[in-house]
Amino acid sequence: MALRKKLGDSLIFSWRSKNDNKWGEAVKMYYYSSSSSSKKMDMKMLRSMLQKRIQRRANDFPIMALIPVAEEVLRSRKILFHGVSTLLKFFPVLACKFCPEVYIGEEGHLIQTCHGYRRRSKNKVHQWIVGGLNDILVPVVAFHLQDMFQDVIKHHERFDLERVSAVVELCWQAGAAPSDEDLYPTTTIATITTNLDGNSVASDRIESLSPQELQSVAKTTLDAWETLRSGVQRLLLAYPAKVCKYCSEVHVGPSGHLARNCGMFKFESWRGTHFWEKAKVDDLVPRKIVWRRRPHDPPVLLEKGRDFYGHAPALVDLCTKAGIVAPVKYNCMMKIQGLSTPAKLNF
Repeated sequence: MALRKKLGDSLIFSWRSKNDNKWGEAVKMYYYSSSSSSKKMDMKMLRSMLQKRIQRRANDFPIMALIPVAEEVLRSRKILFHGVSTLLKFFPVLACKFCPEVYIGEEGHLIQTCHGYRRRSKNKVHQWIVGGLNDILVPVVAFHLQDMFQDVIKHHERFDLERVSAVVELCWQAGAAPSDEDLYPTTTIATITTNLDGNSVASDRIESLSPQELQSVAKTTLDAWETLRSGVQRLLLAYPAKVCKYCSEVHVGPSGHLARNCGMFKFESWRGTHFWEKAKVDDLVPRKIVWRRRPHDPPVLLEKGRDFYGHAPALVDLCTKAGIVAPVKYNCMMKIQGLSTPAKLNF
């Protein structure tokens, strides 16, 4: 018993901070109470220490060093939306009528990957319709909290809070000041971008952009995309965000909400309760992988060549249509030098 107490003292006092002696005493009391049945632990004291420690967490946020990162993410997001809306006027985007599949081109592919409405079928040919901005930049929304450490949202409170973009909510909790347009975007997004000289281009001149100006817009849009994703990744290292394990629901905050709107288990005994796990960059900024046609591929991608065609994020594919070169990290996914059909070997 003496050896155990001595080992406990060395473990506890090694990590206890100088300004938090009460917390160390509470943990030491818990250790001795668990190792010795003759002593009882004061649970009220330990509970008060835990509550005070949780309350003091709010004083550590926002992190001052990450406020410029959050502001840069908001600026990149605005440039990204404006750039994509401009490129969509020159390059057609097609979306499947019954599934989330997207294709960038004049004519949709014939690869049989459609699973139908509500996954009632599989391996079907897609039925293409005209796509839009939300098919390239998939909207991800979350509850807009009044305070980062506010009480957990109950099911009956789900309509009392507004829903905003998850990226904007993350930046707001990180100390940035989003505009009303960021929080509550209008139905139409202004198509204002910049030309080679850095001057603004009004929407009435979008149709007459030169190939060089269009290429500049694509380069600026792709750079904004990379800046947005890298900034969100840095913010997620310091600010917690949750995503449901079985659906795409995202919550920005230290703990997930209790709104029972998970469609996966809506009819089970837990009645649509989410199963939360740590969110990643792709959960807040989805990449939306699409089939990509290379110069040596057939005009319409066929089912028999699906093992040879390349993929790319929808935004990267859209920007490369304007003539820019994709970053090297996407070359493996895009299969730049890959074959279109099986090679014929002559022996």
